[in-house]
Amino acid sequence: MCGLLVDKAEQISQLYTRHRDWTVVEERWETERYDDRSTRDSSKKIYRVLSSRFKTARSNLPAITKLPSVFDQCTNHRDKAQVLYFYLLEDDPLVKYTIHRYANRMRQMGVGGLDFEQQTVERLLNEFHYDDGSEFDYADSTTRRWGEGFRSVMREIDVLESQQELHGQVPNVGTVPLLVASGYSWETGEKDWLTLPVGWLYLFQPEQYWGSLAERLGNHPSWEASGIHGELRLQPVDQTYGWAESGEAVE
Repeated sequence: MCGLLVDKAEQISQLYTRHRDWTVVEERWETERYDDRSTRDSSKKIYRVLSSRFKTARSNLPAITKLPSVFDQCTNHRDKAQVLYFYLLEDDPLVKYTIHRYANRMRQMGVGGLDFEQQTVERLLNEFHYDDGSEFDYADSTTRRWGEGFRSVMREIDVLESQQELHGQVPNVGTVPLLVASGYSWETGEKDWLTLPVGWLYLFQPEQYWGSLAERLGNHPSWEASGIHGELRLQPVDQTYGWAESGEAVE
């Protein structure tokens, strides 16, 4: 609805980690944060959307109280955006569906499948069905705005280079988003997660990149590599996101 808004999301995570009470966080947000937006209503809308992503997040992502540490370990804005991207996916079924479709297109067609022209986006949206069987049914103007917002997220995570670019590329992935994407994959698939690392796919990492990603992950102190009958296995040493509190992710 409002993109990733990295700085705002980081502020909300800091406020919650400090107060551990959503009512207090909302009050502080309204009294201290709203004045850098044009209206109080727009500030409330941003808070409602971003806080929802954190409130609905499951254990397959770092707890909100770990996010300030996660962000501190990120080396740039792109890394933070790639971390927040997973909270958007988990909170918004339409975004997750569309990303899943694009990940499948990339597997079938290579990077050429990352075509984010509006007509391609709309064709995928028109095939979407909610759990209750209802279909995607936005007005044309809303659908166009949705496509613009979707492309803005792709720019923030480094899939699209500029506002004019409509054809995607394989994004660079730093250490912290690699750890989050791998933890997300592990929590989803556990022992067999490397056969289909969903977090890597959602960050548009094609299969030919998986070997180097696995090597990077296996060299990190929070993950351990083992081999059974020549088959590589990677798993967290302790808690999936234990590194988030230790500062180990910094390169």
